[in-house]
Amino acid sequence: MTSVLIVGAGPTGLTLACELAGRGTAVRIIEKSPEFHVGSRGKTLNPRSLEVFEGMGILDRILGIGRTDLFLRKYRGGEIIADTDPFTAVEQAPGTPYVRGLFVAQGNVEQVLRDRLAAWGVSVELGTELTGFEQSDGGVTATTAAGKRIEASYLVACDGGRSGIRKALPVTFEGTTLQTRTMVIGDVEADGLSRDFWHQWIDEDGAIMLCPLPGTNLFQLQATPERNAAGEPVEASLESFQWLFDRHARMPGVRLANPAWISTYRVNERMADRYRVGRVLLAGDAAHVHSIAGGLGMNTGIQDAYNLGWKLALVAAGQAGDGLLDTYEEERLPTAAWTIDTTGERWREVQRTIKEAGSGTEGVITSDVLGLGLGYRWSSLAVERDGRDGCDGRGGRGDDSRVRAGDRAPDAPLRDADGAPVRLFEVFAGTHFTLIGFGADSAEALRESEDKHGGTVLACLIGAGPGGLEDHEGHAAREYGVTGDALVLVRPDGHIALTALAGDTEAVHEYLSALAR
Repeated sequence: MTSVLIVGAGPTGLTLACELAGRGTAVRIIEKSPEFHVGSRGKTLNPRSLEVFEGMGILDRILGIGRTDLFLRKYRGGEIIADTDPFTAVEQAPGTPYVRGLFVAQGNVEQVLRDRLAAWGVSVELGTELTGFEQSDGGVTATTAAGKRIEASYLVACDGGRSGIRKALPVTFEGTTLQTRTMVIGDVEADGLSRDFWHQWIDEDGAIMLCPLPGTNLFQLQATPERNAAGEPVEASLESFQWLFDRHARMPGVRLANPAWISTYRVNERMADRYRVGRVLLAGDAAHVHSIAGGLGMNTGIQDAYNLGWKLALVAAGQAGDGLLDTYEEERLPTAAWTIDTTGERWREVQRTIKEAGSGTEGVITSDVLGLGLGYRWSSLAVERDGRDGCDGRGGRGDDSRVRAGDRAPDAPLRDADGAPVRLFEVFAGTHFTLIGFGADSAEALRESEDKHGGTVLACLIGAGPGGLEDHEGHAAREYGVTGDALVLVRPDGHIALTALAGDTEAVHEYLSALAR
């Protein structure tokens, strides 16, 4: 029997499938479409997603097909007004190696993920539509349109905003569809237009934007729709795209051609009230949809999957109790609520600022949408046993200037015994928990933890002589707020699980043992 059946082969489903397959979990992923999607759809990965892909071992390939140096070129009345760098919200630092978003078409991201999945011996089953499912205490039985039955321990819906799985569950999807906020969108060739800029023609009576898609000869077009004499939107087409371009860009030498994808977008702001019903879980757009402002759609789904993957793998393998899956909703549902609020506000901000000549979509890029500050301090998986700031053991209180349990674990440059550079992110990469020990007093706790928990924990000793990594510039201690010897346990998804005193081996043992219950 399959351990996990994933329905939907977009970035969310593929990321989850990779995370499970890489941990040896028996996984199948089905997609009702007979062929892979060709439209760009999402076109930006935020820095946190880049960190996720580094941990998965695919970042180099992703960076090789995208670009971070794309400036926005704003026009008014057909004239160039300003060129703007959209990613100036956060300065690069040792703890945050990626602070610029990566422009890359969603289809290219999916291809990299499919290739990674294939390396684990798993491929997407195209043309396989789920038409029904039943669940019991022992598992889930899914039925396909071809009448085949698939037995699985768990079912994960990654089948988009119109999720049939979600609709079959006692789950609400409350929110609004803003019918007046409509855009036409598509992928087109634009001969004669520079590919060094995201072009944005924004006038008082409408707008059109063309963003080059790296690794292709296409631009993603977004525009306010053409309207007929009755004021109703005209159906999106190559002809309407050209009409809008000629009207706003006033560049007669540029012709749009060969559309690879055409669609109409309406702003939806909705989220499920539950992410889990028994053995069925929701992820990505099946769980939440929101404004495109800030480019968080693809990113939020990827990060849903990264949160769920290690938990589902441990439960499926019998190495963690079923209750661990409840922490997926506990952590990611509030994140979805924050995302809906943030993207909605960013959308409204852009609507205000674009009225001023020279302003464009750079208003949506703030430090918030980079994803680096999102964490789970409220989570039952966030435990603090170091006694600092009067913390009572569940995080989320005290001095917010330092990282706490539940926060994203920062990177830091270190050196090994031979003086070779090592980054903490390199230590984190993989499927294990990482137990960081600061100082000599933590060495015994590291040894005991590795002995007790086998391949679950990788020990990393910092600043303690032979066998340890040298914090030669003190960045690791500063990033983690450590002033003496201490223990920090980092989860497989790169969030801090536990902070404890240097010799408190029992805290680590209790934490990991609790997951099994």
